[in-house]
Parts: sequence; C-alpha cells; structure tokens
Amino acid sequence: MSLYIKETGKSNDETIIFLHGDGIANWMWDKQVESFSDYHCIVIDLPEHGKSADVKPFTIKGTAEMIIDIIKERAHGGKANLVGISLGAQIIVQILSTAPEVVDHALISGTLVRNSQPTETFLELLNHLIKVYLPDKNKTIRIMSYARSYNIPKNLHSKFKESTYIIEPYSLDKIIRENMLFKMPEGLEKANVPVLVMTGEKDYKIINESARNLQKVLPNSKMASAPKSGHMWNMENPELFNNVLRSWLKDKELPHVLTR
Repeated sequence: MSLYIKETGKSNDETIIFLHGDGIANWMWDKQVESFSDYHCIVIDLPEHGKSADVKPFTIKGTAEMIIDIIKERAHGGKANLVGISLGAQIIVQILSTAPEVVDHALISGTLVRNSQPTETFLELLNHLIKVYLPDKNKTIRIMSYARSYNIPKNLHSKFKESTYIIEPYSLDKIIRENMLFKMPEGLEKANVPVLVMTGEKDYKIINESARNLQKVLPNSKMASAPKSGHMWNMENPELFNNVLRSWLKDKELPHVLTR
C-alpha cells in the first residue's frame, strides 16, 4: 500500500513537499498550500497517520526512504524543497543525511535530535508515560489539552481529534518512541544544502538545544526563532510562517521579526 499524497500546482516549476507532525495529518499544511499556489505542492500523510493509517510500520528511516522515492518520481527535476515540523522535520534530517542530492532547500522546525543514547532513567520514564497515556488517548479532555498545548486554532480542533482517533494505540506507541529517541544521524556534515533550522519562541527547551546542535552540524544552515509562537507555529501564525518560507526559498532576507 502507498502513502496518501495530495498534489496541487503540477504545472509550476518548483516542488515543495510538506511533512506533518506526529499524531496529525496533511491538513496541518492547508494554509501553506493555499498560499503557495505558484508552486507544485505535495502534502503527504505519513505511515500510520491519516489516510496512510494502513501503511505500516512507521519508522523515521523507512519513511525517509519512501519520501526520497516520491521526490524522484514526482518532484520536478527529481529535486524538492522540503518543509517539516516535529516528526516531519526529523524525517527531513534523515533524508539530508542519506540523500541530500534530492533536496533544494529545507525548512525544519521543532526538530528533536539526541546526541547520545538516553539514560536508563529516561527510558523508564518514557515507558511509564506511554503506559499512562495510551488508554486515555481518545478522551476529549486529553485531546483538547494537547491541542491547546500546541496552540492549534479552535477551528482545527475537530480535525486534530479525528487524526487522534485514527491512530491505533500500538501505532502511537511506536511513533512516540521514534520521535523521542531520534538520534543525530551520521552524514549531516556532508549535506551542503540550504537549511533553515527554526523553533517557536515558546517551544520546549530540548527543542531549542536540538536546533543549536543541528545548526552547528549542517554546513549551510541558518537558525531563527518565531516570536510569541509555539511548536506548531505554521497553524498558530500562518502568515508569518508563509513569509519566512517564501523568503527562504527565494534566497531573500528573512523577516526582521525573527530572532536569531
């Protein structure tokens, strides 16, 4: 079974591929696809998410290989601009480490990467949190709590709830572990691709630390932060996100409102 793919603007010259965060689906990019009608846009539901729920199993490495194949088959010139937040950004990092030649520009945000193996204490805590969370994952109070923590607009809460329902508990277990244990892949120092490493100003401390580590390793990268914004800031502040992305793709000066 193949991943669910939605394409717009096939006649346009450049391709952008958008990769969503964990527990969500392609709808999180609606405001971006709408704004980038002058590009060939490809939005994808990742394995075990959304309309790709039956594509199993999810792994970051395996999904990166799938996206590389999609770029070679569908992107104009066999090369694409890649945009991802959270889990989607981790997949882009994996692609940059193994096949940077298929990437034109990249924008990654909220990217958790580890430089070392997690401690036994952390693994025990992670196991406990997953065990506590999974039985309650479909409770409205739990879903709305996560939606508020991400500052997802109220008009998108129903879509967030639907995306949560679709993911099976055993699938979510794997997805969370892939996300939380993702380690800095080898080979990034050879990825001479323009990469914008972003965070939201209100993002988690470990995300900001990861961003600094990525910026140090990626040889052709810049780092910036979106003011007054959280983890999923493309939905929270789509106008700013779209302005940043367009400036980055056009090799223009980034908006001055960003902090460096």
